[in-house]
Amino acid sequence: MAEAPQTPKEIKEKGLFIIYTGEGKGKTTAAFGMVYRALGWNHKVSVIQFMKGKWKTGDRKFAEKLMETHENFKFSVMGEGFTWESEDLNIDKAAAQAAWAKAKDLIQSGELFLLVLDEITYAINYQFIDLADVVETIKTRPSHLSLVLTGRQAPQELVEIADLVTEMKKIKHPFDQGAPAKPGVDF
Repeated sequence: MAEAPQTPKEIKEKGLFIIYTGEGKGKTTAAFGMVYRALGWNHKVSVIQFMKGKWKTGDRKFAEKLMETHENFKFSVMGEGFTWESEDLNIDKAAAQAAWAKAKDLIQSGELFLLVLDEITYAINYQFIDLADVVETIKTRPSHLSLVLTGRQAPQELVEIADLVTEMKKIKHPFDQGAPAKPGVDF
């Protein structure tokens, strides 16, 4: 039996599943734009960063200040850093699994309007967390929850169930000319 069509109100209230992927810059930046919009409407928002654990980024510094004044905002840095800098991938895997467990709890709680899982695709592609579990959790999330995943090489299984997928494509980047990452611009 076919499902009944959604009413305009149901469509308006439905949370979206969004992926920002690709080799270009701007995936996390786009996700944080959504965070600030949602907070502007006083919605409950949480961000979990899966990889940037050792980095002191501008987004992390600002988020820590923002949490002091916005009770509706939570920001968790759960990763140990990028895997190509790792001395022990087992530590990275355990950190990714802890981040995913926290993400699942937040998803299933039904309390959030928006959840950003920053750079989760790396944890999936390194097989630190189970793709099938991620897919099932997303499919069964509370209907009002908007969920944003970022990172390169988003698995096709996630792309297929997403409402919106944007692929960031690098056309030109200062890194190609040997320029280092710039605080306040790149991190």
